[in-house]
Amino acid sequence: MSTINRSRRVAVLGTLAALALGATACGSSGGDPLGGGSSSSAPAGGSGGPGGSGSTVVVGSANFPENVLLGSIYSQALKAKGVKVQEKFNIGSREVLYGQLQSGNLTVLPEYNGSLLAYLDAKSTAVTTQDVNAALAKTLPASLGILDSSPAEDKDSLSVTQETADKYALKSIADLAAKAGEFTIGGPPEFKSRREQQFKDVYGLTFKEWKPTADTTANALKDGSIQVGNVFTTDPKIAQYKLVPLADPKDVFGAQNVTPLVNKAGVDATATAALNAVSAKLDTAGLMALMKRVSVDKEDPSAVAKDWLKSNGLG
Repeated sequence: MSTINRSRRVAVLGTLAALALGATACGSSGGDPLGGGSSSSAPAGGSGGPGGSGSTVVVGSANFPENVLLGSIYSQALKAKGVKVQEKFNIGSREVLYGQLQSGNLTVLPEYNGSLLAYLDAKSTAVTTQDVNAALAKTLPASLGILDSSPAEDKDSLSVTQETADKYALKSIADLAAKAGEFTIGGPPEFKSRREQQFKDVYGLTFKEWKPTADTTANALKDGSIQVGNVFTTDPKIAQYKLVPLADPKDVFGAQNVTPLVNKAGVDATATAALNAVSAKLDTAGLMALMKRVSVDKEDPSAVAKDWLKSNGLG
């Protein structure tokens, strides 16, 4: 798996050990996992599949805030182009979502390309966006496909404080080589066993100490109990605490681009163009700013999505 925290969070989301979506879970509606969300039109169905000309596109999401936000962005972008949409958010794990997409009960999902590939092919060695998407094109069944990937990535990083970055001229993970022996690194409990040798082999890094900081990693960076931490790139605390995610020129952490996964029979040219237009505008810094509004400021995801679409000429 290319992301450690994302694998760890699967236990929170439920049923699949290989699920690599990850963040704090939203409450679902309970009961039938497809019963949640809101509907803006009649349920999908009838002849012609779940979408396409004159029928309904069903947008789903996993049950954590970022994915619900992305689902709302997709949904509202489609509606703005006159596509009939039904929302089914907070469903649950990829295991459920993927099966529902295959069956046609869902039409569109916001996915993370690297995590999706790891779910479908655990042995894949693809790490760049181009290679991951090429592998997905070969691995996905004929009924499913991915649209354009956005530059936005919710992925692992090694981050430091702005003060540490300035003091030691740190811009990339490679720059840590001269100081790693003096630094304590923090992350989830399994981070050391999964990444220690890789950092040695790829970047020549040997850290002074590894601390299991789990969900408090950003706080530990802020208070100085660690000097390097494994923080996700869309975590609002990066902006709150003025953290600096170091560049990863050798791709230790593989691509995790936000990417629409679709049931091909359910999306026509209008829907495809609307979703690709979202991908063209969405970047990591922008997604992190949106997530601050959702997770920290507790704003409604649909309202945040609406604002973003309007500001980008898509709503």
